[in-house]
Amino acid sequence: MKKLIAITGMPGAGKSVMANVAKKMGLTVISMGDVVREEAASRGIPPTPENLGRIMIELREKHGPNIVAKKCAEKIKECHSEIIVIDGVRSLFEVEEFRKISRNIVIVAIHASPRTRFKRLKSRGRSDDPQSWAEFNERDLRELRVGIGEVIALADYMIVNEGTLEEFKNEARKLLRRLLSNGSNS
Repeated sequence: MKKLIAITGMPGAGKSVMANVAKKMGLTVISMGDVVREEAASRGIPPTPENLGRIMIELREKHGPNIVAKKCAEKIKECHSEIIVIDGVRSLFEVEEFRKISRNIVIVAIHASPRTRFKRLKSRGRSDDPQSWAEFNERDLRELRVGIGEVIALADYMIVNEGTLEEFKNEARKLLRRLLSNGSNS
């Protein structure tokens, strides 16, 4: 049975950093955000925060709250890896979709304060990052409406990411090693 490690957290908390640590450890990573970015690209729509947010909501309204997870589940089923990290789980509907593939799923929530996350997003420079505090708050509220707060609240593990990048990478590596060493969901 595949082991799924689902990473959740508000924008800028450190999900991508943890996913990159997992990749460097040789783990397979599937990014839920890539599904939305791929949809934007297929429609010829620039990947701005507004556009990606609109597409994310539109996909869920049109095809159900678990549509992004369903698209990721297809990739997971095709994957030969026994351990897969899923970057960017946003709702319990998505968690339930992944449970259809494997009951062995662990949720890792990454937390950072709004001010810390805003600073990170401003300096990250990705096309979908907010440019103002108002945009940032709007994005947070959109994420919360999708259900991310429930996933964070029910996470099996929580990493607080308020320190340096290296400190967080070390914490992420330590937790991933611990999850790899127990074959169970403990």
